[in-house]
Amino acid sequence: MTGTGVDRVAVLSDVHGVLPALEAVLAEPDVSAADRIVLTGDITAGPQPGRVIETLRELDGRVLWLSGNADRELVEYRRGLRTAIPDPIGPFAADALTAGQVDFLAALPGTATLTVRGLGRVLFCHATPRDDEEIVLVDSSPQRWAEVFTGLDPAVTTVVCGHTHMPYTRLVHGRLVVNPGSVGMPYGRPGAHWCLLGPGADLRVTPYDIPAAVARLRAESAYPDIAHWADFYLNARVTDTEALAAFGPGDGRAAATGAE
Repeated sequence: MTGTGVDRVAVLSDVHGVLPALEAVLAEPDVSAADRIVLTGDITAGPQPGRVIETLRELDGRVLWLSGNADRELVEYRRGLRTAIPDPIGPFAADALTAGQVDFLAALPGTATLTVRGLGRVLFCHATPRDDEEIVLVDSSPQRWAEVFTGLDPAVTTVVCGHTHMPYTRLVHGRLVVNPGSVGMPYGRPGAHWCLLGPGADLRVTPYDIPAAVARLRAESAYPDIAHWADFYLNARVTDTEALAAFGPGDGRAAATGAE
C-alpha cells in the first residue's frame, strides 16, 4: 500500500487485546490530532480481542491496519489451518472473535508505506519488512539488519516495526529504525507505549491506572487465567534484560558466537 504525504502519524503496536491500554492511548491529544494511526500488528491476541477491533474500527479511515504474527495465528486457528497457538491466550482470543472479525483480520496486509514529513518514505511492518515473526533488536548486528533489509526499496528511509514489545530508535545502514514498544503487553516498564512520527520520531508512554485496568479485565474478560495474565503483563513483570536474553538467539547471534 502506498499513501500520500502526511504530517503526523501515531503508531500503535502490539495492543494484544487490552482495551484499557488502548483507550488510554486513543485519549492522548497527539493521537486524536494525528493525520493517521498506524497499527503495526498483534492487535487482537489478548483478553478483549473483539472489543479492541470494534473500538479501532470506529475511527474509520484514519487507521492503517497491518497484521502481525499473532493475528495471523488466530485466523489460522479459527480456519482449521493449525491446532495450537504458542501463546496460551491465543485459542481463547481466536474463539472470542466473530466470523466477520476473523475475515477482517485475514484481509490485513503485512506492510504499508507512507511519506511522512521530515522522515521521508516510511515502511511499516510487524517484525521485519519481509517476515511477521523475525527477530531484530536494538543491539542486533549490522549484518543482521542488512539481511532483513534485503530487497527493500532504496527509497525507504525509515522502517517502523513492532513485535518485540520494547521501544527504541536506531540508525542502521542509513535508515532510521523505530520500534514504538507495546500498547498492551510492555516489556521493561509499565504503561502503554507508542510513538509519534513527523517531523521526527518521538517515543511516548501513556501512564494509566493499572490496578483499575487489572480489575476491569478480571471483570470483563472470560479468559480463565485472566487474573494472572493481567497482573503479569500490565505490570510489565518481564524486564527488558530478560526479554533481550530470550529474544537474542532469534536474531542469529547465538549461531554466530557458537553459544548453546
